[in-house]
Amino acid sequence: QVQLVESGGGSVQAGGSLRLSCTASGRTFSNYAIGWFRQAPGKEREFVVAISLSGDSTFYANSVKGRFTISRDNAKNTVYLQMNSLKPEDAAIYYCAASPIYLVVRKTQYNYWGQGTQVTVSS
Repeated sequence: QVQLVESGGGSVQAGGSLRLSCTASGRTFSNYAIGWFRQAPGKEREFVVAISLSGDSTFYANSVKGRFTISRDNAKNTVYLQMNSLKPEDAAIYYCAASPIYLVVRKTQYNYWGQGTQVTVSS
């Protein structure tokens, strides 16, 4: 089992920044790729970004490319999501998830999920 806890959500104005954290406990964190997903009201949960086991590879959704940056610190069992130039359409609950598969985008390929953290962006 891997337990994931997200933090860092909040309310910002459009153009602002937030940094989300995903901290893991349980099984060896470095054995898992980590992905961030988000879900807005009335919409399906969508892929945002993923990072490989070692952190040397990443994959971003087009909607966040150039604005969001993912990183990980395996010594701290934590993945970070730096979100800059936030837009109202970025508002959602953000979830981190762990997968034993390399850089995948499908929700079904992630075994473990956190409870989510709310991000609100006002225009």
